[in-house]
Amino acid sequence: MTSTIPNLPSQYEPKTTEAKWQAFWEENQVFKADPNHPGEPYCIMIPPPNVTGSLHMGHAFESALIDVLVRYHRMKGRNTLWLPGTDHASIAVQTILERQLREDGKTRDQVGREKFLERAWQWKEESGNTITNQLRRLGVSVDWTRERFTMDEGLSKAVLEAFIALHEEGLIYRGKYMVNWCPASQSAVSDLEVEQREVNGHLWHFRYPLSDGSGFVEVATTRPETMLGDTAVAVNPNDDRYKGLIGKMLTLPIMNREIPIVGDEFVDPSFGTGCVKVTPAHDPNDFEMGMRHNLPFITIMNKDGSLNENAGPFAGHDRQDARKAVVQQLEAEGLLVKVEEYKHTVPYSDRGKVPVEPLISTQWFVKIDSLSSRALTFLDEQNSPRFVPDRWTKVYRDWLEKLKDWCISRQLWWGHQIPAWYAISETGGMIADDTPFVVAKSAEEATAKLKEQFGEAVQIQQDPDVLDTWFSSGLWPFSTLGWPDQTEDLSTYYPTTTLVTGFDIIFFWVARMTMMAGHFTEKMPFKDVYIHGLVRDENNKKMSKSSGNGIDPLLLIEKYGTDSLRYTLIREVVGAGQDIRLEYNRTTDESASVEASRNFTNKLWNAARFVMMNLEGQTPQQLGNPGENASNLELCDRWILSRYYHTVQQTCEAVDTYGLGDAAKTLYEFIWGDFCDWYIELVKSRLQGENAASRRVAQQTLAFVLEGILKLLHPFVPHITEEIWHTLTQAESTASLAVQSYPEADANLMDSDLESDFQLIIGSIRTIRNLRAEVDIKPGAKIKAILQSDSDKERDILHRGESYIQGLAKVEDLTITPALAEEPEQTIAGVVGTVQVLVPLAGVVDIEQLCAKLEKSLGKIEGEVKSISGRLSNAKFVDKAPPEVVQGARDSLAEAEKQGEILRDRLRQLRGE
Repeated sequence: MTSTIPNLPSQYEPKTTEAKWQAFWEENQVFKADPNHPGEPYCIMIPPPNVTGSLHMGHAFESALIDVLVRYHRMKGRNTLWLPGTDHASIAVQTILERQLREDGKTRDQVGREKFLERAWQWKEESGNTITNQLRRLGVSVDWTRERFTMDEGLSKAVLEAFIALHEEGLIYRGKYMVNWCPASQSAVSDLEVEQREVNGHLWHFRYPLSDGSGFVEVATTRPETMLGDTAVAVNPNDDRYKGLIGKMLTLPIMNREIPIVGDEFVDPSFGTGCVKVTPAHDPNDFEMGMRHNLPFITIMNKDGSLNENAGPFAGHDRQDARKAVVQQLEAEGLLVKVEEYKHTVPYSDRGKVPVEPLISTQWFVKIDSLSSRALTFLDEQNSPRFVPDRWTKVYRDWLEKLKDWCISRQLWWGHQIPAWYAISETGGMIADDTPFVVAKSAEEATAKLKEQFGEAVQIQQDPDVLDTWFSSGLWPFSTLGWPDQTEDLSTYYPTTTLVTGFDIIFFWVARMTMMAGHFTEKMPFKDVYIHGLVRDENNKKMSKSSGNGIDPLLLIEKYGTDSLRYTLIREVVGAGQDIRLEYNRTTDESASVEASRNFTNKLWNAARFVMMNLEGQTPQQLGNPGENASNLELCDRWILSRYYHTVQQTCEAVDTYGLGDAAKTLYEFIWGDFCDWYIELVKSRLQGENAASRRVAQQTLAFVLEGILKLLHPFVPHITEEIWHTLTQAESTASLAVQSYPEADANLMDSDLESDFQLIIGSIRTIRNLRAEVDIKPGAKIKAILQSDSDKERDILHRGESYIQGLAKVEDLTITPALAEEPEQTIAGVVGTVQVLVPLAGVVDIEQLCAKLEKSLGKIEGEVKSISGRLSNAKFVDKAPPEVVQGARDSLAEAEKQGEILRDRLRQLRGE
């Protein structure tokens, strides 16, 4: 026996404990990956949050899920790497910096690109680490020594390599096509960065006169201002109403420009009037029609959303103001037919938060067909990657099949500048659509190439645009490991094992990664894609900035602790991919569900304190494994060990199949119920008794199961388990629970029949306790109890658990019998299984006084029933009160009626009726 070990403090303090272990893990590089580790590799890449971001509940949820997987597999002996990092977030950072410049009375053009980028990097150093520091508060077990940034030197090298390779293969090209233009950020955005919002708008009907004076056609549009750039009106060639008009000319109102009527099967005869205006430079469908019919392309809009000189009298107007002005003029000219209320979808820029404007622009594109085809081949031939849940496989496939060429250039300065250099001396010192260019790794290489073509006097300029951030993020799974260099990390940890991400970026990110990886590595970048749902607010609504219904995870961490928040988020997961709901009181900033998890951690803390106070200074290692001498085990010892190993088995099966919520619930039920509420109570008498052998077995079992619980629970609540484990095991100061072996099930000690039998014993104790409470028997009073069953097996089980029943239910005289010749008078009865539980009340309870008390309670309940029934029988109340108030009254009535019936049953029992 050693000297008494330090015990845990009486109160668990999450804040200090969590900060201590977060610092310990990082300072001791507990999570630093080693490519030479003998275990099978297990690698997860963090979905890189924007460098501009701050921790929100989605980050907390996703990080908690990933951390459970990573800690679990690390403890299972796998060679584990969770690599952290952030995305440079071109548009978001640029927006911040330009706002700062405006506050100083400047623009980015005034400060110049070089100074602007200096400010950007300075901002990144000063403010860009907010999100990673907040992630540390979650206790994530990432390898901070390998932290990456999408614009660090290594990733920039990978981006350059990928761009040049794709360009040389003819998969990156420069062309003039219609793009989604964001007037707020004044940059092109991809189709995937466009959010379709349903809005309540209008459908305006206008008359366009036929040039020969023979009449007019009526068109309907949701964007009247674009009519200034119309170059045709289209009808369906099979529409009998308009067949005869195809080929005739119209005079475009306001602009007085003649435009043709064309026939095109794209036109839906049932939409509006069946005549649609065609603005090839401002609508993607019109663009296609313009190409088919060789129509002029007239751009009427500037990049800031204002109208240009092609808009005639409306040049200089903002697009929204122009809409009103155009409608007013058409109305004044008698050409406005009607205006209809019209609900439709409008594309918004995900970053700029304004409606996008389809514009024709010269941009850089990636040819997508060969990339998406290769990803589809992996999916169809190898089911790679595997989606969990599987329903997302079809969504992923459908998107790969529908993808169009990817616009990868952005009119920004913060980001990876496109590695193309133009011979501007050949086009008047400006970059034009036809300016010759070369793609190169450096300005020096580009200069040499262009001098060969155009002579020593050539003047060159690098393309001012930067690449879409998703281009660098698409390389993330392998660029972070050193690609294009063949590093030890790349050969060990790639392909990665699991991607954990939300369904909302399957198209933004997942598809980009699989296409890039398939092309550059000929492998899918991850084996599994675990798609999680959203964290919804207390009203089950999606959290968003626009709705203002977000819940700050840091606030809940301050109030309840990191472990409590993590455990709540994981435990709420019902199935893979399902949304979860977080209870929250906005008035008090309290969460009942997180508080319940805090109560769970307190329960574990107090149980651990009790165990350690009763180990006489011995550690689990000194006490040994109780299962090694099974013959010494008593009934409850065998039961708890069987329950423990079944819990080990169920937890591992759940985590291995991404059932993290199921695993959390399994652990909760075992720890709170089986271990704390039952086993500890069952062995207290042995710990205080004179039988040294029995006491030692109880100590062995308590210590062994408690340490096992800490290991099982560690991936879910890492801080409190690390703290308890160090105190329990007296581990060396540099040791960590995080790298201990995860428990394995021992089939030799798993006994389902014993567990089932023991439930009868527990049920009998619980039933006797409930009967005592019903009739107000004092807690310390010893009573008689009768357990009656016709089953020999049940009676045998009860006899084996007789001492437990007597001890925990405070039964002085216990009778276990098949039948009674005569049931005692004045008893209260209950049932567990097929066992009838009888508690004689004579000499224990004042029956008359108890009956009087119950009758008084019944009188109050009946009065309440009468009052509520009266309200519900009043037609005015039912008809005029809010539905939720009426339903609340009905629920209250049902509850009161049920309580009344319970009281009547008790009175009948006590009176022997």
